Amino acid sequence: MRATPKGWPRLSVSVYYQDPRAAIDWLCRAFDFELQLKVEGDGGVIVHSELKYGEALIMVGGEGGKEPWQSMQRSPRAVGGAVTTSACLFVDDVDAHHARAVAAGGRVSREPVTNDYGEEYWTDRSYGVLDPEGHLWWFMQRMRG
Repeated sequence: MRATPKGWPRLSVSVYYQDPRAAIDWLCRAFDFELQLKVEGDGGVIVHSELKYGEALIMVGGEGGKEPWQSMQRSPRAVGGAVTTSACLFVDDVDAHHARAVAAGGRVSREPVTNDYGEEYWTDRSYGVLDPEGHLWWFMQRMRG
C-alpha cells in the first residue's frame, strides 16, 4: 500500500453547501475547524477548500458544477433536509465542544450522552448536531477503552 500524500489522512470527506463561504466560516467558528486552503474561482465562487481538525480533513464545496458528476452534489437543504451521510469526529472535550456548537446556532439532534459498551469494549460520550444547511455531524470523546 502506498503512503498518502504529505499532510493528507487516508480518508477525507467532501460536504456540499448552497453557500460554501458561509459554511466554512460557521464550521470554523462552531466546530473549531482550521481553514487550510480556500480556492476561489470567477466571481469569488468557492471552487475547493480544506478544513482540518487534528489529522482529520474535510473539503467544503458548493453545489453542482460544470462536470457531469458535479451535478449530483447537493446540500441537504436542496433535497428537503434529507441526510444521506454524516461525519464523526473525536474531540478532547465533547461537552465543551457541544457548548461551542450550540452557541454558534447548531441544531442539536442528540444531546451529549455516555454509552458504555461493556468492559471488553469501550465507553464513549457523544452528541449529534446539524449545521445550518442540515449536514449531520457526530462528535465523540473516548471515556474508557
